[in-house]
Amino acid sequence: MAEIKVVITGATGMVGEGVLFECLQNNIVSEILIINRRHYELNHPKLRELILPDFFKLDQFTDHIKGYDGCFFCAGISSVGMNEENYTRITYDTTLSFARTFLSINPNSVFTYVSGRLTDSSEKGRLMWARVKGKTENDLMSLGFRSQYNFRPGIMLPFEGQKNWKKAYKWIAQLINLIAPKSILNIKEVGKAMINAVTVGYPKQVLETADIRKLAMATG
Repeated sequence: MAEIKVVITGATGMVGEGVLFECLQNNIVSEILIINRRHYELNHPKLRELILPDFFKLDQFTDHIKGYDGCFFCAGISSVGMNEENYTRITYDTTLSFARTFLSINPNSVFTYVSGRLTDSSEKGRLMWARVKGKTENDLMSLGFRSQYNFRPGIMLPFEGQKNWKKAYKWIAQLINLIAPKSILNIKEVGKAMINAVTVGYPKQVLETADIRKLAMATG
């Protein structure tokens, strides 16, 4: 199987860091560019970094993002304490702007977006964050990537050695894993599934927990 080059956003966060760890260990991935708003302290032969405080300005760094096979968009924020206008600008507007620029430079690429369990594809539900995430998913699917996938994980177990992980969250995840293991993913599975989304593909664009687990086990 041919090697791939990928971009990861959100490596300073929980999901992005775990996906980065899997990409660093996975022999299929030959090069990784992490795009963060702040520096992530890690040195590795595969790894490059672009500090981009404003994701709306990705078009000023097109030379940095040429020649990539996939983008794993793991950046995101909590909606707690935010109104819909501000949350939409950060979650929807920023993601769509970034994706459009990435697509214009890498027209044959695959784009994966981490939304979350209970995301609302109808865009009409009562939960504000779920509506915004649903609109983001829907509009990403229409951009014209070679393939575009939306990941909806629920509770996840951390990758060994992860720094960006709250102890309370880890304890809750471990507890749920004992009670209902099929409802839990580990971050390694999420990372493998994203890599396989580029190399193998999947018949559905919206992936719930069971789909992510299945894609993680796929072989080309």
